[in-house]
Amino acid sequence: MYIGKTPTVGNFQVCDAISVVNGQAAYTLQVGGTNVAPESANHMLVSLNGILQKPGSSFTISGSTMTFASNLATGDVIDFVQILGNVLDIGQPSDDTVTAAKLNNNIISGQTELASEPADTDEFLVSDAGTLKRIDYSLIKAANTPAFFVELNASQTSISDDSFTKVTFNNESFDTNNAFDPSTNYRFTTPSDGAGKYVFFAQVDVDSEGNSNLDNSTLQFKKNNSVIRSQEYNHLSNPPRNHVVFSTILESMSANDYMEIFVRIEATDASGGRFNGTNTWFGGYKIIE
Repeated sequence: MYIGKTPTVGNFQVCDAISVVNGQAAYTLQVGGTNVAPESANHMLVSLNGILQKPGSSFTISGSTMTFASNLATGDVIDFVQILGNVLDIGQPSDDTVTAAKLNNNIISGQTELASEPADTDEFLVSDAGTLKRIDYSLIKAANTPAFFVELNASQTSISDDSFTKVTFNNESFDTNNAFDPSTNYRFTTPSDGAGKYVFFAQVDVDSEGNSNLDNSTLQFKKNNSVIRSQEYNHLSNPPRNHVVFSTILESMSANDYMEIFVRIEATDASGGRFNGTNTWFGGYKIIE
C-alpha cells in the first residue's frame, strides 16, 4: 500500500558522461563502462546544451549507438542521457510476492478447486520428451472397460443330453464397447484397442426335462473355441431336477480373441434339459493394469 501515487517501476539508468568530438554525430552509450542498448529512442531522455532533444528526429538509436541528426561541434555539451528502460518491466519479482490473486484464471494456479471427477474434455499438461502438451482426461483416466453383462431373456430349451451346448445369451444389460454379439455368435470379442487381462464370470440355471433328475452339469469357458476353464458339478449323491452352475476366470485377451460359454447337462434318463432364463447370465470387464 502507498500513500499518494503508486511509484512507476522500470529499469532506469543514467549513462556515463559522453565527451563531444568535433564533427561527430554518433556516440556509444555505456553504464559503468559497459555498453547498453535502450528499448528505443522513445525510452530515452537526452539533453544537449541544456535542451531536451526530440526522439526520432533530433536523435536515433541503434543498439548501443546514439546518433544525432547533425554532427556536433567543439563547445557542444551532452548534459545527460537517461535511459528509461521498459517502463512496464518490473524486473524479477521477489520470492513469494506473486499471489494467486495476481493471476488470471485461465492459467494453472490451483486457486479454484475441482470437487468432482474431471470431464472427459478437461485437459492436463504433460511433458512429451520435454515439450509441454495438453491431453484430455479421457485419454488418461482409469476405466474397467470394455465391460458387458448379458442374460437369457427366455429359457433355452431342447438341450441335448451329455453334450456341450453354447448358451445363447441374447439380452444385453450393458455393453460399453459393443463387443458382445447377442444375436448371431453369442460371444464377447476383444476390441482392437481392448487387449489386456479380463475377469469373466458366468452362471447358468440348468434343469432336466420331464421328471428326471440331474446326474452332472458342467460349465465351460471357451476362448477361440478352446476350453480354458471347466467347472463340473456332480449330483449323484442327491440328484436334483434343477441346479445352478457358475464359475469365474481371469484371462489375458488379445485383439479379436473371443469368449463363449458352453454347458453340458446329464439327466438320469438321458432326456436332456434346458437352460432357464432366470439366474442365467454372463459378464466380464477389463481390469486396470
